[in-house]
Amino acid sequence: MAEDKQILLTKDGLAKLTEELEQLKNVKRKEVAEKLKEAISYGDLSENAEYDAAKNEQAFVEGRILELESMIENAKVIKGAAKSGAIVQIGSTVEIVDASRKSAETEVYTLVGSTEADPFSGKISNESPLGMALLESKVGDEISYDAPKGKMKYKVMKVS
Repeated sequence: MAEDKQILLTKDGLAKLTEELEQLKNVKRKEVAEKLKEAISYGDLSENAEYDAAKNEQAFVEGRILELESMIENAKVIKGAAKSGAIVQIGSTVEIVDASRKSAETEVYTLVGSTEADPFSGKISNESPLGMALLESKVGDEISYDAPKGKMKYKVMKVS
């Protein structure tokens, strides 16, 4: 297997992965085993679509279990910023405004590891262009990064 790298996760992110792993091991595995058992009872396996589907599902479930076990084993739990106004780090929640607009709305993001990133929930990866630009900044700093629509500039308003 490829060299395992450290996976940065928040405490909640680790809990979600652990919960998914337990669900796959204790519930999904049994469901797939039942599907396989039923498909085998239909007879000729060479032309048995149910059997093929169940085998594919089993392979997916087992692969995901291995992936989750590896992620959990290599997880490093990150903590949020120690205090309000601190330097932006993984786990920090940051309020920023578009520095190029006078009346821009405040945007709020939490910086997380790439495994937990969910931009629609306000969680951005430390490996994303915005995440990399925000790392190590503090209140009052102006940061910039290259985005598909051009150079973006933001001002850091609050770090917590």
